[in-house]
Amino acid sequence: MTETATSRPVRPHPSPPELGGPGLFTVLLGAALPLVDFFIVNVALPTIGRDLGTGESVLELVVAGYGVAYAVLLVLGGRLGDLFGRRRLFLGGMAAFGLASLACGLAPNAWSLVAARVAQGATAAAMLPQVLATIQAATSGQRRAKAMGLYGATAGLSMVAGQILGGLLVAADLWGNGWRLVFLVNVPVVLLGLVLAARTVPETRSQAPEPVDGPGTVLLAVALLVLLAPLTEGRAAGWPLWTWLSLAAFPLATGAFFAVERRADRAGRTPLVPPRLLALLTLRRGLVMILPFSIGFSGFMFVMAVALQQGAGLGPVRAGLALAPLAVAFFLVSLAGPRLVARHGTRVITAGAVLHGAGLALIALAARWSWPDLGVVALLPGGAVAGAGQALQLPVLYRVVLSEVPPARAGVGSGVMSTTQQAALALGVATVGTLFLSLTPHIGMRDALLTALCVQLAGVVLTGLLSLRLPRAIG
Repeated sequence: MTETATSRPVRPHPSPPELGGPGLFTVLLGAALPLVDFFIVNVALPTIGRDLGTGESVLELVVAGYGVAYAVLLVLGGRLGDLFGRRRLFLGGMAAFGLASLACGLAPNAWSLVAARVAQGATAAAMLPQVLATIQAATSGQRRAKAMGLYGATAGLSMVAGQILGGLLVAADLWGNGWRLVFLVNVPVVLLGLVLAARTVPETRSQAPEPVDGPGTVLLAVALLVLLAPLTEGRAAGWPLWTWLSLAAFPLATGAFFAVERRADRAGRTPLVPPRLLALLTLRRGLVMILPFSIGFSGFMFVMAVALQQGAGLGPVRAGLALAPLAVAFFLVSLAGPRLVARHGTRVITAGAVLHGAGLALIALAARWSWPDLGVVALLPGGAVAGAGQALQLPVLYRVVLSEVPPARAGVGSGVMSTTQQAALALGVATVGTLFLSLTPHIGMRDALLTALCVQLAGVVLTGLLSLRLPRAIG
């Protein structure tokens, strides 16, 4: 009797990899590390300057070197994950991040620290895009919505907790290491993360791997460098001619980048940032909203660190703890985010912008009437309200940006989003921070702080208005 086609055993398709609870915890741990390290040095900078005997311009490079290297290489990190495997890049990036952190903690002088921070930013760029790409590729439905909500909560909390943790570690001065602990603390965390990742994180990659776009990578790096380098170093250097020439080159480099990307796309090659990806409505509008939010957020964190320590006379611990109400409110409200989004859609972002703006107004009133007696009590109402508002914006924005990105392009999509956010974080320190430091000698630190808060408030209003243009439901 012949075997019919219907009686032949059918070979099942391999089931897609699934990211379980321990694996999600591990990738979120990897997401927290680079974001904590962007902010953890804010409260440690005065101590670093005194210990290494260096000036303000070099200290700015400690912050900027990390941020620029991180921003420049994020899209490339996402593409490499799609090509060689996201778990492999995550493990390699995390291991290299631990080594770079060790080099930061052991740096004998300021320039060694700057070099190690650049390396730290580059290794973070290999690790972070794999987190969102793995979530996008190895989860679906409600599990993906929950995972994205937890990612947003982790990202926002990490940025605040970094500053708090930095203050605690500097003040603890364990074994006489002082500021070095803000970097050395990464080493045991990385070792734990490597062990967990090897056991719990599934390997995912694009089913149609795409080669690296060399010209696009170089031009994107040039565009970000000519923008971020003069903005971060210009004020301390006295705005020499090279800073203005560099800024003038930014639109040219950006135009050349997009021209090369479009030409590659028309020729059938795979560009670093596919124009078809940017054609996605939710991705494009979400990226536009991430810009003012992240610029304001990082500018606020930097300005508050300086104002609380140098203006209000708080030590590193009290300066960090003054932001604790913001962190606690962010964490608690972000837990309710997925349920609120399921009921109200993207209008949750609008409501978050209203709360965020109200919180900033309360902080400004506290600074106006209580200066210089700022601390946890004075900042508690405004910090709590602002933290709640931020929690209703950032995690939801992440979901909006990636909601229409196909799993095969998860690495590219997460790299584009992370690059936009990181560049905006660096811009916030460079622009709002520079404005604050430039105004302080002329109008005093209190009024400079109020001006910086007004600038951030304008960004929050812009984010709220832009949220009204989003589709109501999130896919």
